[in-house]
Amino acid sequence: MTNPEIETLSVVVEREVSFPAEKIWRALTQPHLIEEWLMKNDFKPVVDHRFNFRADWGAVDCQVLEIEPNKSLSYTWAAYGLESVVTWTLTPTSTGTQLRMEQSGFRPDQQQAYQGAGYGWQKFFAALEQALARID
Repeated sequence: MTNPEIETLSVVVEREVSFPAEKIWRALTQPHLIEEWLMKNDFKPVVDHRFNFRADWGAVDCQVLEIEPNKSLSYTWAAYGLESVVTWTLTPTSTGTQLRMEQSGFRPDQQQAYQGAGYGWQKFFAALEQALARID
């Protein structure tokens, strides 16, 4: 007998930002820029590259799954029993870029992680927009 797949939850944050996709892509893929709005890291935009994000509360283990320059980026996000996937999608608009982040894979018994991610990504998005305004 096989177990049916467990329903999982996703956190989605979507925003239109007034910056070109190329600039946002740099902020999502260059380690010194990622550190400005997210966490310390050893990220490389290479499929299968293993890296981690480090903060005062601990670390997140990640692996790059997919990269399509200036369009999409996907990596695993594993911490404290959470096995999830973060996917960024960049879609050009007439005034900038539609930026979408989805973190999927929260189990129903991971409400605390799910709520925390919802709150955390809102803060990260605000920090990302501030970083984008500073970088050339």
